[in-house]
Amino acid sequence: MIQTMKKKLIPCIYLKNKMAVAGFDDNTVIETDPLRLVKNFTDSKADEILVYDLSIEDNGHEEALDVIREICEASTVPVIGAGNVKRMEDIKKLLYAGCKRACLNYSKKTNVDITKEVSNKFGKDKIIACVKTSDELIDNLDTVKAYVGTVLCLDRDVYREEDKDVLKGLKFIINLPNILLDKLIEYMKFDDVEGIIGAVVNNNTEEFLKIKDLVGESVTPFSAFKLNSDGLIPVIVQDYKTNEVLMLAYMNAEAYEKTVKTGQMTYFSRSRQSLWLKGETSGHFQYVKSLSYDCDADTLLAKVEQIGAACHTGAYSCFFNDIISYDFEEKSPLSVLTDVYDVIMDRKVHPKEGSYTNYLFDKGIDKILKKVGEEATEIVIAAKNPNANEIKYEISDFLYHVMVLMAEKGVTWDEIMKELANR
Repeated sequence: MIQTMKKKLIPCIYLKNKMAVAGFDDNTVIETDPLRLVKNFTDSKADEILVYDLSIEDNGHEEALDVIREICEASTVPVIGAGNVKRMEDIKKLLYAGCKRACLNYSKKTNVDITKEVSNKFGKDKIIACVKTSDELIDNLDTVKAYVGTVLCLDRDVYREEDKDVLKGLKFIINLPNILLDKLIEYMKFDDVEGIIGAVVNNNTEEFLKIKDLVGESVTPFSAFKLNSDGLIPVIVQDYKTNEVLMLAYMNAEAYEKTVKTGQMTYFSRSRQSLWLKGETSGHFQYVKSLSYDCDADTLLAKVEQIGAACHTGAYSCFFNDIISYDFEEKSPLSVLTDVYDVIMDRKVHPKEGSYTNYLFDKGIDKILKKVGEEATEIVIAAKNPNANEIKYEISDFLYHVMVLMAEKGVTWDEIMKELANR
């Protein structure tokens, strides 16, 4: 299995009045549309993005959450949410907005007090403790070790050499000012440092790949693979969301190293006898989500985020020519749900006389909600019956009516699955 980059470069977006400002104590607007910053950071190969909500009033906080939700949807890397956390509900809102992790500011005792509660509910891997001083960390060390996954040191002096023994087992994210680029590389080589944030990261995004090279993260060497007679290894490419097979291509050592270094699928073209960055001319890039090899080490499997179509014909997948196609019952749960949802949406767009689905749409939201409630009650009643078949029927009825509700409100299964994955 290819080792992913363990040491993270994490740029920050300081959010105020729905715009990105320069920092905690500098309200200079640097970007009116934070989504443009997101694209810049992800294009620069950031590993995560940390978003600070600097609003003060509740109304501003709700507006910030809307922007954070948009950032999470736009970002191809995980987002960390921070700021304006006073109670467990605030952590919940950040996570439900799409953040992979949320921060507790340990300068506030109330945040320390709710650590156990939020950790037990959402998992310690979802929680980051932000500390400004070494005393904040040491005084709360038992709580941090028991209920927190990572410590974010807002001042680099929190991460002290003399505390290494008592802090063993913790992972750290270190905040560094812009003047300490040499320190960034030094810190990233420490085993217990997970990543770096701060001005030194925000101001050096164009240097990310060079910095990662200097850190020297190791991956499985190309020499470990068994190559074909042309000195190449085949690569099967899948959509990371659906697992649909998109294409088959080949890599030589240079293509492999470029792919690992840049996070964009790069192949060796056998017809042109040259390196080939997928999407370089079409714009249909493939961004690596995972890269692994098989039991014989002679084939790679890449799961990617596909932009546009994978096939040069314009088809999403290169595999569209059937040779044999027997009738079979679809077993993939998501495929079944999306297929049924598509039929429901088709009924909404193209009404069919006598259709029960169209009857529900015609009656409107109140009728749909009434049926959802009735079917939920039927599940409860069926669950009291010793016969398990009855509950299967009722759950199926319930899911159908929920999908009618989803179609009525414009919510897709893709959005639901993303929300579930975030939890």
